[in-house]
Order: sequence, then structure tokens, then C-alpha cells
Amino acid sequence: MGSLPFVARSVRADDIPGVGPTGPIRRLSTGFQFTEGPAADAAGNVYFTDIPASRIHHITPSGKLTVFVESAGFCNGLMVHGDRLLACSMEGRLVSFHLKTGTRTILAESYQGTRFNAPNDLVIDRQGGIYFTDPRFRSPRPYPQGKEAVYYRAADGTVTRVVENDFAPNGVILSPDEKTLYVVPTFERRVWAFPVTAPGQLGDGRVFCELVQKTPGGNSGGDGLTIDTAGNLYITSASGVQVFDAGGQHLGTIAFPEQPANVTFGGPDRRTLFVTARTSVYTAPVRTTGHVFPGPDHP
Repeated sequence: MGSLPFVARSVRADDIPGVGPTGPIRRLSTGFQFTEGPAADAAGNVYFTDIPASRIHHITPSGKLTVFVESAGFCNGLMVHGDRLLACSMEGRLVSFHLKTGTRTILAESYQGTRFNAPNDLVIDRQGGIYFTDPRFRSPRPYPQGKEAVYYRAADGTVTRVVENDFAPNGVILSPDEKTLYVVPTFERRVWAFPVTAPGQLGDGRVFCELVQKTPGGNSGGDGLTIDTAGNLYITSASGVQVFDAGGQHLGTIAFPEQPANVTFGGPDRRTLFVTARTSVYTAPVRTTGHVFPGPDHP
């Protein structure tokens, strides 16, 4: 593992009007088994997971790579919240790690007395509640919950099931106004949008968009995603990071040398995409600005 010089851009600068990328795609580090869960803080630090190694890594603003947590519980999706790193442990738990000490706290590990399957990705709202997906990947068989779903862990610790999905709900994100929850399934090309009627309460879902397929006639889904301040979604897929506007229109796809698994905004101005892609971590500068969770007016 180590830092590498940038690799050639796989798309032109400004390939997507108004989005970019505006410069070279760079490979920050490589040599991992399977990278996931990039998360950035306001100081420019970036955290990501190497799932098979059960390790969380840290990249400093200067680009130095360190190990943040060993034996992390096969963590996947991450998000920074204050002095904590929220994480989906595929051992069946929603957890947090203190950013200074690495101390782990279990936030939730069961629903109605039964362990989760294998929590995958998450997003936190302004009330301190956490939406997280619980698909089949790395889950014991038969699935402990008997189904794949999306859950909401309220700030008081109460857990409710808010979405049931047979196509492995994977990536999850809120719109900047927190009125819509987006869910990306793995095994279908449709991306779903659910109206948030109250924290942890959703209305009927609708199809937000359909992912562009790498193979004509395919039905491949996505993985992780992030969102900018304008409400554009950046969804990782077999063909790259697919960008959709808030109305569900496909704006274009940013390709990478390896298939991306997840993406977040980082850097001093939050105008850099940090992309975990199989054995490596990449960056791509863009014109848009990433939204910060929870929102700026959270309590």
C-alpha cells in the first residue's frame, strides 16, 4: 500500500457540463483487498474501509496514509459526525468510533430481539437519527432478519424498519432538505426515492431514475452514493460514477480505472470526489460542492 502518482484521466475535463471532472483523476493509494465507505471531515481528513482486511484507514489532508482501526468488524459505510465516525459493521451492528481514541460504541445490533443481517451503508439526519441499509452481503444464512431492509435508529436508540426490499438495498442518502430518502438496490437498475414525512417515517416509494447499463438490456444496480448541495446524486456502478440531477435526469458518467464501490465529497472546499474502487482510492476534482450531513442547521 502507498501513494502513487496520478493516473491518466479516463474522461475529459468538463465531460459532464457543470460538474466535471475539472482535472486529472488521481490514485491516492492502492494495494487493498476491497475499499469502501469513504467519509470526510471538515479538516480534510478522509476515512475508508478495506472490508476483507476488517480495517479502517485514514488519509490526512497532506496525503499520509495510516491505519485508524484494526479488527474493525468488517465495516462498510462510514460517515463523520462531530468527534465520531459512524460505521456499518457487517457483523450485524451499527457502531461509532471516537476519532481521537478509536474507541468503539455499539449504537444498534438488533431489531425486535434479532441481530441485523449485515449493515451496509448509512446517512444521519438533523435530529441525530441514522438511516442504514441491511442487505445480504456477509450475512449468515439464513438471513437473521429473514429479509433485506432499511432501518432508522433514532437519537434515543429506538430502531424501526422503514423499507423492505428484495433487491438488496445498498447505498442510502438524504436530499439536502431531508425531505427525500434515496435507496440504491444492488440487483435492479431502478433507484428509489421515498418521501420523508417525519424523522424515521417514510411515504410510498417511487422510481427516481434508472441506472445506465454497461451491457444493453441489463438490470445491474448500484452501490454507494453521495449528493451535492444542488441535489445531484453521484451513484457508483459498473460503468463508473453516474451523475443524476434532482429530477432524475442522467447528466453523465465519470469513469475510473477500477469499478467504484462508493464515493463522497471532501477536500477544503468539498469539491473533490473521493472514490473507493476495488484495490484503490481515487480523487476527481469537480465544480460542484458536496452537501454536509447532518445539515448545517441541525440541533
